[in-house]
Amino acid sequence: MAIKATVIFTTYNQPEWLRKVLWGYECQTEKNFEIVIADDGSGEETQKVIDHFKSNSLLNIQHVWHPDDGYQKCTILNKAIIASQSEYLIFTDGDCIPRKDFVEVHLKYAESGYFLSGGTLRLPLSLSKKITRQDVIEERVFNLKWLYTHGLPRTFKSTKLFNISWYSSLLNRFTPTKASWNGHNSSGWKADIVAINGFNETMLYGGQDRELGERLINYGIKSKQIRYSAVCVHLEHGRPYKTKESIQRNKAIRAEVRRKNRFWMDDGISRHLK
Repeated sequence: MAIKATVIFTTYNQPEWLRKVLWGYECQTEKNFEIVIADDGSGEETQKVIDHFKSNSLLNIQHVWHPDDGYQKCTILNKAIIASQSEYLIFTDGDCIPRKDFVEVHLKYAESGYFLSGGTLRLPLSLSKKITRQDVIEERVFNLKWLYTHGLPRTFKSTKLFNISWYSSLLNRFTPTKASWNGHNSSGWKADIVAINGFNETMLYGGQDRELGERLINYGIKSKQIRYSAVCVHLEHGRPYKTKESIQRNKAIRAEVRRKNRFWMDDGISRHLK
């Protein structure tokens, strides 16, 4: 049977977070998917976590790794895309625990000519650390009462976890938030992503995911909002790779993409196919 979807996410020396994320994929209602872990140079502890799940779970996992050479997220994502075995790709992060219907919902709304823009709820660091395997299995991590009790601030953003079909559809339709390509929760057709040469490897941290979506739109692909239907919770962590210079440089690249209506750039997947 052909694999219905590939879930791709990056990781870098966050074995505790990676473990919690993989617990979430063990609970998925849709079972026919693979995971490609795009590893930006992690060490031995991350390898141990991956080996454990390969040996002790039913998850279909590929581990795509390259040596640590600084922040090379776009490069390892392109290598993961090449390694993927399905026609439909779901992108998230190695610090995002998916709700049990995550893969199912992305496949439900997948449509030719579109990419999907999902949502995430950020958790404070103290709460992120408290989450156990049982909390994920029993879905406490998506229960607002439990989250509030354990330190989640009460904001409108929490409504993403209201798992009520009609309510989620209503918010998807009327939210003012643009259906952009978000690195933590988006999906699209592999053929479309390859057609624009994947991620721009000249970009460091700051908007590189959005830039991919902007080039998809320039290529003629439309975006669809599923912010309140496809949901994950985002575990907090530090970002030492975040710099003012990289963000400003990436903003300039994105501005040029929009100004020139560009969908192709040279420094992408094609570099690894020669």
